[in-house]
Amino acid sequence: MAAFLYRLGRAMFRRRGIVVLLWAVVLGGLGLGAATLSGPVSSSFSIPGTESQQALDLLSTRTGANADSATARVVFVVTEGNTVTSPAAHEAIETAVKNLSALPNVRAVADPFTAQGVSSDQRTAFATVTYKVKASDLESADRDGLFNAGRSAQIAEMTVEFGGDAVNAASEQSATEGIGLIVAALVLLVTFAALVAAGLPLLTAIISVGAGMLGIQIASGFFELSSNTSSLALMLGLAVGIDYALFIVSRYRHELIAGHTPEEAAGRAAGTAGSAVVFAGLTVIIALAALVVVDIPFLAQMGLAAAATVLGAVVIALTLLPALLAFTGERVLGRNGRAARAAAMSGAPALVTPMRLPFGERWARGVLKHRVLAMFAVIITLGAVAVPALDMRLGLPSDATASATTTQHKAYDALADGFGAGFNGPLVIVADLADAKNRPVAAQTIGGDLSKVLNVAFVTPAVFNRSGDTAVFTVIPKSGPTSVETEDLVHAIRADSAGWHSSAGAQVYVTGTTAVGIDVSQKLADALLPYLAVVVGLAFVLLLLVFRSLLIPLKAVSGFLLSVIAAFGAVVAVFQNGFAADILGVDTTGPIISFLPILLVGILFGLAMDYEVFLVTRMREEHVHGASPDESIALGFRHGARVVTAAALIMVGVFAGFITANDPVIKSIGFALAIGVFADAFPVRMTLVPALLSLLGKSAYWMPKWLDRIVPDLDVEGSRLAKTLHTAPAASGPDQDIEEPEKMPVEASR
Repeated sequence: MAAFLYRLGRAMFRRRGIVVLLWAVVLGGLGLGAATLSGPVSSSFSIPGTESQQALDLLSTRTGANADSATARVVFVVTEGNTVTSPAAHEAIETAVKNLSALPNVRAVADPFTAQGVSSDQRTAFATVTYKVKASDLESADRDGLFNAGRSAQIAEMTVEFGGDAVNAASEQSATEGIGLIVAALVLLVTFAALVAAGLPLLTAIISVGAGMLGIQIASGFFELSSNTSSLALMLGLAVGIDYALFIVSRYRHELIAGHTPEEAAGRAAGTAGSAVVFAGLTVIIALAALVVVDIPFLAQMGLAAAATVLGAVVIALTLLPALLAFTGERVLGRNGRAARAAAMSGAPALVTPMRLPFGERWARGVLKHRVLAMFAVIITLGAVAVPALDMRLGLPSDATASATTTQHKAYDALADGFGAGFNGPLVIVADLADAKNRPVAAQTIGGDLSKVLNVAFVTPAVFNRSGDTAVFTVIPKSGPTSVETEDLVHAIRADSAGWHSSAGAQVYVTGTTAVGIDVSQKLADALLPYLAVVVGLAFVLLLLVFRSLLIPLKAVSGFLLSVIAAFGAVVAVFQNGFAADILGVDTTGPIISFLPILLVGILFGLAMDYEVFLVTRMREEHVHGASPDESIALGFRHGARVVTAAALIMVGVFAGFITANDPVIKSIGFALAIGVFADAFPVRMTLVPALLSLLGKSAYWMPKWLDRIVPDLDVEGSRLAKTLHTAPAASGPDQDIEEPEKMPVEASR
């Protein structure tokens, strides 16, 4: 692989004009396709095979109605001392209902004064707007019409708020990626001390993200994609796009300082650092694509879209980046780097001035000195952070979890205050009466039994379809839609369904937004452990191929699991329990977004393996060349710590930028990834890994002879390429020795 990438890097360098032109054509084509083919995105979540989805399908079949039709609630709230039944408020509401009914795509509007839509204190009323199409098919003009028509009722003593999936589909997106770009730029400037070198990773990352976003827009014209699909791809595309370019630019600078021509330096950088980039990208892509095996459509779409964006980042780093390096010349080097290169090319090495060890090596030697203490400190600390994860509850986004400043959350609070906590989470009970001997009696029995179930506040009379073989009840719980009590109520009703089948001949299903959320969360929770097993097993096999060792993959996987559970604990502490919520701008707490744990496992796995490869491969190479186990660890950190630190800080900065998003879903994902990357890069890879490797000693690199014979050599380190080029074996990943001290001879910079 290294030899192929070496030839590819040189070819891209030589044909730089054609390469840049081709990429411009590709981006132009993607832009044209996005402008003409893009479609709407969806904010709905459903999982085929769940009971709630079966009920929705039954309703659609028996009634001919579209159970997925968008709905909106227009909530009217008057100030204290006033009522919605006053002449002025009543007239304003009726005008709004008339305006809402006249909107395009609206099937019906329930008048609050004729559909029991007024609270007992007469301070709150609501009108339910039912559309002819799904929320994902609504356009901005439809939502603007909704807001304008509803707000026509706004008078001095009355305010109007909006909720429902028709409103949620219009969630705002904030430019949080700008914060990540600023952090990345600062880290790159400090790392490279050269403006051009710092700018190249940013440029290629922006191109990678742009291509990914355009591709997702094109795909939205053919598939119904989640509204959060682009945000996940944006997070990952920006982070890995910067990191992968960072590794290759670092290696290219090293090869220039060593005295090679720019074209040769580009080839060597692609052959060595590029090999590590391919492996790193492959781990992320496989982990994301493996979300397909979970058999959850919207999650599979998110994973595949993000995987495609990461693939684009890898391809751009290996093709466009070498071409761009051809245009920069020696400008990627700082002043000291140019001086060292001039000395190398003239064959006149300078004297070495005394200098202290690099921080990475000093850190590693400190850890080795106190390896047992360091190991237990990391395990205990991350274990303590993980404790809140024991109480993790999962749920789907709703008006309750929206930011407190949004109209959705205000509408939710107004309805809860006016009608009770359970009003925002009604349960829809669908009774299939096709086999019932006496359908009216069966429906009456079911309705009476439902009213006796614990935590039920109210049950509406049965509503039959035209043929009379299906009855629908609405159950209002006493508790809110995200509470444990409501979840228990859903399970209790489902447990009673067997009795109704035997006594009344009816098959009873529970659905509605609340029940759908419970089913989706349960399905995702059930899928987490199998997916984790697939990812961990994959990690072990990949690392076995790279390191040709049994204990190193086992150690790497254990560290990854420690990082994951620590991230789970931190997310639960903040977004569910409210710890430090004010500091992080979290104004609403509740269940953790149900798909976050699986996404975190997949994404963090790929990133964790990146740092493992970049650090441990260099240690292994030093050990192969005769260094003692502890010395190989210290030397590996001398060459690897600085760039891995820079890469991790960039990742953390990019992900942390999304904590400022208004959308709590994006905020929680960004926070989880930032914490997970920080925990894995610094406590685990920078501290726990050297401590464990030191304790293992030479046995860390042990592998049975029979297994050593059958495991293929992937040449991730580029050793065969080094022999071909008649040089010393090159380090895996970027050559991270980029400090360029003054008066340092060429030999010292290698």
